[in-house]
Amino acid sequence: MGQILACEICGVTPVTEEQKTALFHSRLTALSLAVPQGAPQQLARYQTLLEDWNTRMNLTGDASLEATIDRHFLDSVAPLAYTALWPEGTSVIDVGTGAGFPGLPLAILRPDFQVTLLDSLQKRLTFLQAVTEALQLTNITFVHARAEDAGRDPAFRERYDVATARAVAAVPALMELLLPFVRVGGNAICYKGPAAEDELRDGERASRLLGGGAVKVLPVSLPDHPDWRHCLLISQKRMSTPKAFPRKAGLPAKVPLGRAPNA
Repeated sequence: MGQILACEICGVTPVTEEQKTALFHSRLTALSLAVPQGAPQQLARYQTLLEDWNTRMNLTGDASLEATIDRHFLDSVAPLAYTALWPEGTSVIDVGTGAGFPGLPLAILRPDFQVTLLDSLQKRLTFLQAVTEALQLTNITFVHARAEDAGRDPAFRERYDVATARAVAAVPALMELLLPFVRVGGNAICYKGPAAEDELRDGERASRLLGGGAVKVLPVSLPDHPDWRHCLLISQKRMSTPKAFPRKAGLPAKVPLGRAPNA
């Protein structure tokens, strides 16, 4: 059904929200995820708002349904198939959330989650607040800050079961941005593509410096895109992050932790 609907609506305007809802439902079912009542409609509405707001501000390169349904929406929620990572009532902080991926789709598919969306640009959070109000979501909070600053703030430091990021930075920098938010026993979860293998060794060194353990790699697949090499890189928090981290804004990306000698 999803394949047929995709072909029918691809390139056709206007696409009704009913069509979008049916397509989201079909694609979510193909992922074998539990789908709460109303979630496909919420995702369809979110996509419509994203496409509308993207004409006025740069949220994502191409906000069309064809471009976003798999690459952004379904890619955000596909990791929910690893149920052990996401127990009931998980608290999540999405660092550098941008247009809301993956945090907002996770909040829609798992209304039991408490999700914090963190971004350094207020205009993005203004968009996300509008989406949250339109969808009548009650499990989302917003933080306007640089990750390095919020990670040193006692209000957010080591407060979350999961800290996640998608398409934000290389793995060593991500570890420094994410692990300070994670409670001991929780997980930093990085959404990554094919470059993950090249970043893994330095990322694991950084993880250990920050209180994390060995970095595990879990593949993530979408039924309609078997050629996509997406994965999760996961570091479980073993001990508190040293007070020196995260370093001041900009340093995690400019001078990454964990870099091999003479690299």
